[in-house]
Order: sequence, then C-alpha cells, then structure tokens
Amino acid sequence: MKKIALALLLALTLMPAVSYAQVVIRVGPPAPIVEHPGPPPGADYEWIGGYHDYVNGQYVWHPGHYDRRPHDGAHWVAHRWVHRGDHWELREGHWR
Repeated sequence: MKKIALALLLALTLMPAVSYAQVVIRVGPPAPIVEHPGPPPGADYEWIGGYHDYVNGQYVWHPGHYDRRPHDGAHWVAHRWVHRGDHWELREGHWR
C-alpha cells in the first residue's frame, strides 16, 4: 500500500502544472447591437439578449435567442462588461 501511495505522490509531483492564462482587455466593448425579437415560442420562454464576447483579439457579437426558463419565477441576468482599473472583464449571464 505504501508503494502505491508513494508512486501516486511521485506521479502527481511530476505532472506538469496546469496554467490558467488570463487575457487582459484594455479596450472597452462596442455598443450593443439593437435586436428586435419576435414573439416568444411559449409562455415559459424568456429573451436572452445578445452580447459582445472577446475572441482571438477582437469583439464578436453573439446574437440573442429565446430560452426556456429552468423553473417558475426564474429570470435571466444578462451578460455584462465591467471596467476594473485598467481592463475590462466579462460577467457571464445566468439564470437566477
């Protein structure tokens, strides 16, 4: 049992460390694109507005769409860009 534990410990020690790259975005996002959604496909659907994402060094628009609420009383908190010091951060949208 000790040999297995030591082998596992050695393997974990020698594994390459996972690095998490952080992208610093210094240019604010463009103004949102005005979307005109049609009527929802059902009473339990909510419009999820489009947003700009930052992909490969540029802002890319993700169009809005209707999505079914996960439960009664749920509402969508939209994606939003937050200016923090010298850079911008995207806060992902989510159901609340």
